Amino acid sequence: MTPRTRHRPRALAGLLLLAALAASPVLPAATADPPAARAGDLRFPPLPAVDVPRPERVVLDNGLVVLLLEDRELPLVEVTALVRGGRRLDPAAQVGLSGLGAAVLRTGGTAAIHGMPGDQLDDWLESHAAVLEVTAEEARTRATLSALAEDFPAALGVFADVLRRPAFDPVKLEVARNQAVARVARQNDEADDILLRELRKLVYGADSPLARSETFATLGAVRRDDLVAWHRRAFHPERTVLGLVGDFRAADAVALVRQAFGDWARGAGGPGGGGAGDADPEPAWRRQPNPGVFWAEKSDMTQSAVIMGHLGVRKDDPDFYALEVLNQVLSGSFASRLVAHVRTQKGLAYAVSGRVGSDWDHPGLTYLYMTTKLATTGAGIQALLDEARGLAAQPPTAEEVERARQALLNSFVFNVDSRRKVLAQVLDLELYGYPLDRLSRYRAGVEAVTVEQVRAAARHLRPADFALLVVGPAAGRDRPLTDFGKVTPVDLTIPGAAPQGK
Repeated sequence: MTPRTRHRPRALAGLLLLAALAASPVLPAATADPPAARAGDLRFPPLPAVDVPRPERVVLDNGLVVLLLEDRELPLVEVTALVRGGRRLDPAAQVGLSGLGAAVLRTGGTAAIHGMPGDQLDDWLESHAAVLEVTAEEARTRATLSALAEDFPAALGVFADVLRRPAFDPVKLEVARNQAVARVARQNDEADDILLRELRKLVYGADSPLARSETFATLGAVRRDDLVAWHRRAFHPERTVLGLVGDFRAADAVALVRQAFGDWARGAGGPGGGGAGDADPEPAWRRQPNPGVFWAEKSDMTQSAVIMGHLGVRKDDPDFYALEVLNQVLSGSFASRLVAHVRTQKGLAYAVSGRVGSDWDHPGLTYLYMTTKLATTGAGIQALLDEARGLAAQPPTAEEVERARQALLNSFVFNVDSRRKVLAQVLDLELYGYPLDRLSRYRAGVEAVTVEQVRAAARHLRPADFALLVVGPAAGRDRPLTDFGKVTPVDLTIPGAAPQGK
């Protein structure tokens, strides 16, 4: 049989199917909805309810909060520990301490009676197809474990040893230090990294714990004893939220957690002693605007990177949901104002975005951002400023607000389409003291937003308070930056020399 004759029955079946469809009766036109004349005339049924699972919450006697979500989809278990205490608690002379501590916590092995050196720990994890990572973030240290369900009991024991009894191998400290030094040496390679780092300094203040950066000197000042003290100060059960999601029975998982963490002692309390009585100090930040024009020369670029911003709000701000809608109007889609006006209509940006930013326990960063050709730098800046000012002169229309609300409501399901995503968000709520049902109330909050509330929330975008930062070459711009105000140079020189190994 030739290839042609072999496929002939399938082709014949296709023709018969088409013929059957063509001969099938057509419903009378009166029973069908008339076709929409344009996209805006389309009507959709109400969105179905989204079931957001709520984790089981258990608190051990030592204060450790445990959140559990069963998920039988795959034979895996994922564990996340969030420990209050991240980069913003680093001493000013040792910025980078928590980053080094997190790295060596993972790579340095454990000091338990049956502890494992770092390399042996790597081998154990690899042989069990498990992944264990530790990262220092701004306000917390995050440790994660992924393991097969059948290996979960043993893996959880190893995870507990890493968190509770790290060895802080001095050899691994030098490896981590060298990696951090290399990052500092490359910190000016990418314009976007410069923009975010320097804007944080301009908005929060260069000395604020929210804006400080690692340097060769601060990394070189960290010793092993400092890592031990960092761990003793921050790592206690009442400062930790533990989340588990995956293929387990909740009662069995709680029993394993009690076995691994139940005898973990609370902190001593008091100044510097850790524990519930030792509340972390609120990070200092600049409370007043810092308007002005700032320029960082980066001569290896052929374009300009621009950002302008000021302090935003906390996530518990009464305008939070109105700002979610406003941000969607501003920069949430191809039809949003920044994209449609600055990029599509005027052709002034390779990329453009902006939002009124929020954070958990301090104001986030509000910003407008773009990258543009050198020859359109001034025009691009002017366009961004015009859009910011235009929110007051031409407030969001009812159509814009409705389109933004529907976009948020339609996309919400992708924030909760897996139990792992749900748990990750609820862990943040628990750590920062927000109601645990906030996630399930998000859609209702957005649905309740009115046009008037969105227009009122536009007051949080304040062009007069913008710190405007431009990164790029000195020559080739269409307008001098002085057209927008007095220009203050930003020095990108990396001070000092890289520390040598000890």
